[in-house]
Amino acid sequence: MVKTSSFYGINWAKTKHRTPTIWLFVMVCAFVWFGCEQIYQPKQVGYNKIDLPDQTYTRFDSAGYPFSFDRSTAATVLPDHSKNAEPFWVNIHYPTFDADVQITYKSLNRNMTLLYEYIEDVRLLTNKHNIKAIQISEHLYKTADSNSAYVFLLGGQVPTQFQFYTTDSAQHFLRGALYFKMADRNDSLQPVIDFISRDMEHLLSTLRWKGKK
Repeated sequence: MVKTSSFYGINWAKTKHRTPTIWLFVMVCAFVWFGCEQIYQPKQVGYNKIDLPDQTYTRFDSAGYPFSFDRSTAATVLPDHSKNAEPFWVNIHYPTFDADVQITYKSLNRNMTLLYEYIEDVRLLTNKHNIKAIQISEHLYKTADSNSAYVFLLGGQVPTQFQFYTTDSAQHFLRGALYFKMADRNDSLQPVIDFISRDMEHLLSTLRWKGKK
């Protein structure tokens, strides 16, 4: 009598002459099993390619305005018609990017109290973004008239990524802030932010006051 054993219901004694066929069946099953497993690969985040224009400039020197500067040929300077706008407030509008650099101007008339108030206002407006900003860095530049210009770079998902102010500490005070109307993440807009930031640095380096006393 032939001794048989059963494993998973298979009588190996009866199938000893069919062993190659059984092993072939097992191998096929294993191949199908592992072949059906999907290897997960995280989807890479991609952003639309942004074509940047040439970085060239032309002079903004409008009659009656107390300042002049070089502005990008990719932008136009428009009067600010918002409800609270004051004389000589303008928007440097970038139609391709749907972005504006809002320029506000204040006359000091040698009033040091006003100067300190305007500087404090700028810092308060900048620091209110601390909740969302990853970092806020401050940089010092010089205008064409050798006045100090303070630039604030804000990182993270903040509504304004580039702000600045400059003054001659006697007659003029100018502030600027970059805003986008589109609802994109700042990391996808970074090439545009860098492009406009360079424009603003050039603006500051070419800024001159008119009617200096």
